Amino acid sequence: MSGRRVALELDDIQRGVLAPRPTPYAATYLAFRIGDRAHGRELMRRASEVVTSAADSVTPLGETWVSVAVTCHGLEVLGVPTASLETFAWEFRQGMAARAGALGDDGESGPEHWEAPLGTPDVHVVFTAVAPDPERLAVAIERARPAYEQLTGVTAIWRQDCYALPTETEHFGYRDGVSHPAVEGSGIAGSNRLEAPLKAGEFVLGYRDEIGGVQMPQPEALGRNGSYAVFRKLHQDVASFRRYLRQAATGPEDEELLAAKMMGRWRSGAPLALSPHHDDPALGADPCRRNTFLYAREDPAGFVTPAGCHIRRANPRDASVAGEVRLHRMIRRGAVYGPPLPDGDLENDGVDRGLMFAFIGAHLGRQFEFVQSQWMNDSVFFGAGDAKDPVTGSHDGSGDFTIPRRPVRRRLPPLPRFVVTRGGEYCFLPGLRALGWLGNLRD
Repeated sequence: MSGRRVALELDDIQRGVLAPRPTPYAATYLAFRIGDRAHGRELMRRASEVVTSAADSVTPLGETWVSVAVTCHGLEVLGVPTASLETFAWEFRQGMAARAGALGDDGESGPEHWEAPLGTPDVHVVFTAVAPDPERLAVAIERARPAYEQLTGVTAIWRQDCYALPTETEHFGYRDGVSHPAVEGSGIAGSNRLEAPLKAGEFVLGYRDEIGGVQMPQPEALGRNGSYAVFRKLHQDVASFRRYLRQAATGPEDEELLAAKMMGRWRSGAPLALSPHHDDPALGADPCRRNTFLYAREDPAGFVTPAGCHIRRANPRDASVAGEVRLHRMIRRGAVYGPPLPDGDLENDGVDRGLMFAFIGAHLGRQFEFVQSQWMNDSVFFGAGDAKDPVTGSHDGSGDFTIPRRPVRRRLPPLPRFVVTRGGEYCFLPGLRALGWLGNLRD
C-alpha cells in the first residue's frame, strides 16, 4: 500500500457495503445456525456465487441484491484458525450482547430480554436480501435459496421481513434514509455536497483510513475487501412518543416543532438548518438539497438545530465538539418492520413495530460503539453533561431535553425510553473471494 490513491476492488466487495438502499424498498433478514462444518463451508461456497458485488451497479432484477455476513461464532464453527480470529476487532470477537453495558442496552433493552436467538452463540450467518418491492424481493430470496436448502447441517433459525412505508418514513413519522457519506473510490455520491469523501479504509478493510492506517484481519485472503456490519432490531414505542409530544406541547403546531427540535429535521426530512420556522415538504423530498448544510458558521450554539438533537449527535458535521468527527462516520441503513400504528392513536395496540438497523464500517470501536456510547448516550462531547439522545437514548425517565432559546431556554419534561433494543449481532461481511476462501477451508 503506497501513499497514492488505491482504486477499490469493487468486484470483490459486497454491494451491501457501499450501495444505498433503493427507494422504496423491501428487505428480509435470515439468520442461520451451522450444525455441520462441511455444510457450513458449502454454504459459503454457494453464497460466493449468489452475493452481488459493488461493481454490479444494477442487477438484472433492478436495484436488488443479497449480502452474507458471518458472526465470530460462525467463523469459529467454519474452522477459521484461532490465530486468524485474533486479528479481528476485539469488539467483534466479544459480540454485541457482551458489549451491552457500553451500548446502553440495559433495563428492558438488556440482552436477557432479547428476542431469541439474537445475541446467542447460535447465530452464525446472516443473509440480507434487498429489493425495490416485495415481488422482486421474493425473486431475490428464491435466487439465494439454493445456497442453503438441502444442506441439512445448516438451519434457518430467525427471519425478519422489512419494508418501506408509503410515506418513506419510519414509525415515529420522520423521513428515513436521508444521509449517507461518500466513500473514495466507490463511485457513489454522498448526500452532503459540503462533505469531502471519506477514505475507503473507514468502511472497507484493507485500505488506508482517515489516519493513514490499514485495518485488515489475517490472512489477507480472508480480510481484504471485507467490512463489519452491526445489525440491531429496535422496537419503537410509537404511542409513548406521541403522548410525550402531545403532553409537552402547547398545541398542534408546537407539537410538530418539538418533534423537529428533538430530531433536527421536520417529519418531511427538511432540516431545521435550512427551514428553521416551518416544515418544507418540497425540501424534504429533494435529495440534492435536504442534507447539504453545516453548523459551525450559521448555528454554533444550536439555536436552530439543538446540539443535543438526534441528527446533530449522529453527525455533528463541522460543529465544535471534542474529537474528530470524520473518525466516527458510519454508513447507516434502516428498514421498517411491523405495521404502522394508526394515525392519532395514543395507546399501544400490542403489535411489535420498529426498525432493523444496519451500521457499516471498518472500525467497530471508534465508529459504532463510540457514537452509541459517547454521542447518543452522553453529551460531554458538546459540553452538556450526561444528557442522552431525546429519540433513541437509553432513558430511564429521569433525563430531559433542553432546547436553546432566547431569552430563556426551554426544558422539556423527563424522557421515557422510546426505543428498546430487541437484539442484534456484530458481523463480518467478507469479500466475495473471501467467501470462497471460507468455503475451501480444510481441517
